[in-house]
Amino acid sequence: MKTILVTGGCGFIGSNFIRYLVEKDEPVHIVNLDKLTYAGNTQNLNDIPDSVYTLVEGDICDPGLVESLFNTHRFDSVVHFAAESHVDRSIDGPAEFIQTNVVGTLNLLEKSRAYYNSTDNKDFRFLHVSTDEVYGSLGDSGKFLETTPYDPSSPYSASKAGSDHLVRAWHRTFGLPSLITNCSNNYGPYQFPEKLIPLMIINCLHGKPLPVYGKGENVRDWLFVRDHCEAIFTVLRKGRVGETYNIGGNNEIKNIDVVQIVCAVLDEILPRDNGLVYSELIHYVTDRPGHDFRYAIDATKIEKELGWSPMESFETGVRKTIQWYLDNRTWWKSIQDNTYRQERLGVIQS
Repeated sequence: MKTILVTGGCGFIGSNFIRYLVEKDEPVHIVNLDKLTYAGNTQNLNDIPDSVYTLVEGDICDPGLVESLFNTHRFDSVVHFAAESHVDRSIDGPAEFIQTNVVGTLNLLEKSRAYYNSTDNKDFRFLHVSTDEVYGSLGDSGKFLETTPYDPSSPYSASKAGSDHLVRAWHRTFGLPSLITNCSNNYGPYQFPEKLIPLMIINCLHGKPLPVYGKGENVRDWLFVRDHCEAIFTVLRKGRVGETYNIGGNNEIKNIDVVQIVCAVLDEILPRDNGLVYSELIHYVTDRPGHDFRYAIDATKIEKELGWSPMESFETGVRKTIQWYLDNRTWWKSIQDNTYRQERLGVIQS
């Protein structure tokens, strides 16, 4: 049986990845190290059996804790999700992003290096999960390649770029067998309601304004989280050590079109009591500073080398996502009651 350390496993992508591993019936034991900050939710995994899963509440920046986990569990691999991950919050408070995303990654790398050097497990892997935001902003054409120079715009993307560089350096300098994935915008079940798609779904259900930055012309490539989890597992199993793999959904869509699609699907499956369409709730708000215009991933490398490609189109994935939020109101209502009340930065334009 393999033992995997998953950091940040109570978050959106991390919890979906743990569920993916369990549902695949892999012979693994998963140790989830999570600080349980505002976006970490133990309810995401409360039905996972103890026979395959251990939750450790703690900070990736804690050297003693991380070292003790390596000594106790003798990990075969590390899949590193733990990060502060919201651009708006990084603008309000960048220091926390540097601490977790850079210093925390450094601590994990150092403890992984010490462990790797002390063991004969040459199959050990350190997989660092990152973002396409490290590449900066695209114009109307072109896509991000693994060789695209880094040009981060926000404190969040700068902190992720820094952690990517550390992982790459620890492989080149110290020989740590590492891999990096850079993904496009994820969506799907268990996503914290501050992100665009769940924010729009839940605001629609409450009849609240749907805040869209600027004119909604910013373009993102959307990746269904289950597809992302399969890609991560594929890279962990088959990826070449020291390599970076871009993971995209082949779904470039303007933000305003994403909101319109969510509204149209809800109009179809849960019409408003007042007979109005949900898109009537759209309000444009002041754009955030340094808002990148367009992201687009070229995922040719992972498709050609490892045989992965996304299964879900945006149309199929967003329907599954909307239905999940309709079927799991208790999950997001508990977040509203305790953590987050659907606020978004920006002021409604006159």
